[in-house]
Amino acid sequence: MPKIAFKPGTMIYPLPAVMVSSGDSPDNYNICTVAWTGTICTNPPMCYISLRKERHTHAIISRTREFVLNITTEALARATDWCGVNSGRDHDKFKEMHLTPVAAQIVKAPLIAESPLNIECKVVEIKELGSHDMFIANVVAINAEESLIDKGTGAFQLNHASPLAYSHGKYYGLGEKIGGFGFSVKKKK
Repeated sequence: MPKIAFKPGTMIYPLPAVMVSSGDSPDNYNICTVAWTGTICTNPPMCYISLRKERHTHAIISRTREFVLNITTEALARATDWCGVNSGRDHDKFKEMHLTPVAAQIVKAPLIAESPLNIECKVVEIKELGSHDMFIANVVAINAEESLIDKGTGAFQLNHASPLAYSHGKYYGLGEKIGGFGFSVKKKK
């Protein structure tokens, strides 16, 4: 197929759209929507978020060195978008989006109760990159919605929560399953 030369840019899509909660007391709790996020290591479990220096959340996490990744769903799409386009300097995002802050197991940043999966993180390094700084973090606790745990296998089934994805400025549901890891080499019975 013919190709067109395109300027270098951020073209790795889709990405998860997550709401990052931060703060160490109710008077400074905040939520920031982030798509620059992902897993970077299995053992120890590590992830990252990248934030612009001018974001309110950047200052909070730089000070506390903790945050929570709250996985978003189709039902949380409006709150996800709203928390990404409004600043915590001007708004109490929990209150205005009718979201519930819940105490985490380990970090002081709150979980978002309405999220099906909350990933508690402690920052180990802040790497300055240019327009964004990368917050590299250890995953220190996971909080999963009980109804999404398969009773037989114990596996977490995020797909049952209708997770939200972000691609080129738009939000999407995931669609239908095509296969599972290793399906291309699995022997037929």
